[in-house]
Amino acid sequence: MEVLAKLRFLKISPPKVRLVIDIVRGLSVKDAEAQLQFMNKRAALPVLKLIRSAVANAEHNDKLKKEDLRIKRIMVDQGPTLHRWRPRAYGRAAPIQKRSSHVTVVLENMPGTGPKAAKGNKEKVVPAVKTDSKAGTVKKASPKSGKKQPIKQAVKPPVKKQSLAKPDSVKKSKKK
Repeated sequence: MEVLAKLRFLKISPPKVRLVIDIVRGLSVKDAEAQLQFMNKRAALPVLKLIRSAVANAEHNDKLKKEDLRIKRIMVDQGPTLHRWRPRAYGRAAPIQKRSSHVTVVLENMPGTGPKAAKGNKEKVVPAVKTDSKAGTVKKASPKSGKKQPIKQAVKPPVKKQSLAKPDSVKKSKKK
């Protein structure tokens, strides 16, 4: 189950917000809140409020628990830019661009939790692996037929031993 929350027209430029959201992407909600509470960035507080809003949506609308949620996707898009002017020397003016951001967060239930996970919680049977001591090969029991099938093993070639003495060509090339 996915839960979506948006924060629009945040008056912080998108690159500054991306510094914050890159840290919390993929974390559980509890870990993300812990990271954001102690982060020394201006965008941390609005992103923390957005995540808490998404959690409240999940708890109220979809009856999900906060402990089971994680941040599946969080992204920042460019919002509208306010164009302003700054006075400069000799009567000139320089443009100022006040950028804004749109932040979107998607939370999801962690795998293995929730009502759907309890229904399909069947364990798979792993076939036994046996070794044949006479041939030195490993055989695997087939789950359908019960017959043993040989498994190929990689054999390393023998390593050549190198002598520490100098080769003959080096000895002959020296002149006195």
